[in-house]
Amino acid sequence: MPNVTRADAVQAIRNPLAFIAARWTPTPRTVRRAALSAVVMTVVIVVTGGAVRLTGSGLGCPTWPKCTDGSLTTTSEMGFHGAIEFGNRMLTYVLCAAVGWAIIAARSEKPWRRSLTRLGWAQFWIVMGNAVLGGIVVLVGLNPYTVAAHFILTTALLTVAVVMWQRTREGDAAARPLVGAAIKQLVWVLVVASALLIAVGTVVTGAGPHAGDSSDVHRMPLDWETVAKGHAVLAWIVVTLTFALWFVLKAVDAPKGPLHRTRDLFLILLAQGVIGYVQYFTDLPEVLVGLHMLGSALVWIGVLRVALALRERPRPAAEIPAQSDPELSAV
Repeated sequence: MPNVTRADAVQAIRNPLAFIAARWTPTPRTVRRAALSAVVMTVVIVVTGGAVRLTGSGLGCPTWPKCTDGSLTTTSEMGFHGAIEFGNRMLTYVLCAAVGWAIIAARSEKPWRRSLTRLGWAQFWIVMGNAVLGGIVVLVGLNPYTVAAHFILTTALLTVAVVMWQRTREGDAAARPLVGAAIKQLVWVLVVASALLIAVGTVVTGAGPHAGDSSDVHRMPLDWETVAKGHAVLAWIVVTLTFALWFVLKAVDAPKGPLHRTRDLFLILLAQGVIGYVQYFTDLPEVLVGLHMLGSALVWIGVLRVALALRERPRPAAEIPAQSDPELSAV
């Protein structure tokens, strides 16, 4: 057991991250896995949040931050819906732990990369803001506009988490483009169209039948089928843009990174499209809607990976491991 002096204890209290960093140096793989854990937990939160809505458990805990006025946790009287909603709230702490682990690993890496630490802290504050927004969602009785904002903020969290995960595999040098300006513009159109697709998806949910609770919950005053058809049109635009991007990258003999990421996105979009049409023509079964929400997160990850693959940030030779890392070659 190391000898901890009074000065060490004071330092640990004043700046615990610096204290840990002075005594621990994670491997690059550990930092990458810590960042990946935040990505995975964000996707899990998307799926479990969908489960809350699809089981009608949105008001299983009718108040916030307590589950009920007299209990911090769910009670037997709250039944199945209370357990589902409270379980989703508890997973927020797991998400916080994953983000905290990413922050600690990034802060302890040698040399210290301030950009990584900032991305970790950005995730932390988004999680805190979304927790408060989630409480507001409950307090206003699952108002569909607040529910949509809650999902969009989670998508913002996923964006930062994916960027941090990517940056753990890069250096801090200036980004070097791998494709021409015209292809980058096409990708930005794809990113904007995908973001609009996700935003319209929240409107489909807000106007659709899955209100999130078995009680009479206010819905967006829009024709659900019309919005759903608009969502489908946007989906086809995103698919077309992705195929066009793959074709252009293939034609100009682009590096394998952007080409493979575009192929992966195209396959995810096809699977998501099949689920979307099946759920539409089968009256929105809960299982398929849940899979569609998972697909939404995977589509956005795929879009971000395409955008991030258009450039490279070489690491200094001193930071490159002597042996090849299978994790690096796999992504």
